[in-house]
Amino acid sequence: MTVHKHLQRLMMVAALATAAQLAGCASSKGTPNTTYDFGPARVPAAASAAPAGLRNSLVVTDVTGSASYDSERIFYRLNYADPLQARSYANSRWSTTPLQMVTQRFKTRLAQAGAKVLSTADASTGVSILRVDVDDFIHTFTNAAQSEGEVAVRASLFEGHVLVDQKSFRRTTPAATADAGGGATALAASTDAVAADIVAWLAALPPR
Repeated sequence: MTVHKHLQRLMMVAALATAAQLAGCASSKGTPNTTYDFGPARVPAAASAAPAGLRNSLVVTDVTGSASYDSERIFYRLNYADPLQARSYANSRWSTTPLQMVTQRFKTRLAQAGAKVLSTADASTGVSILRVDVDDFIHTFTNAAQSEGEVAVRASLFEGHVLVDQKSFRRTTPAATADAGGGATALAASTDAVAADIVAWLAALPPR
């Protein structure tokens, strides 16, 4: 066996061992699920005044994304071994779907920044509309000991049916532990960071 093939085999064995450790025994029916959410949305220290330029009223539609983000499963990916396969933790779940949690957190952060956040049902003619698509929302592993919560979205602002601007945002936060709890905490922090980026982007856009 060549040295190259031996190293490949060792990497695969390590990846399989990590996946088994992370996922746990999927057949353990008696093991209760641990449920995670984003935690309380405390007002950021820098949010004492509304950013200049932020629209007074804003319709925020429900965040959309892949069907995998419309379930309570917590996904992780071993980028160092098989970056094309998304796995899920066996006995850990979100309290609700990531799409719902991201929607609510973005609305909360915009309201904390000073915007009046409206739903599509409450909107009146002429109110700006913010639409967000989630591209990535996953706990990614660079190696067996190093991981991060990765969140990537595309935000679009409309005035009526006219696109004002569109921008992509991506944030990663190192996970303190290589498990579902560490991933959930890192994903919550990355979501808050993306929300802050969206607020800054909206405030920098030209007024209506």
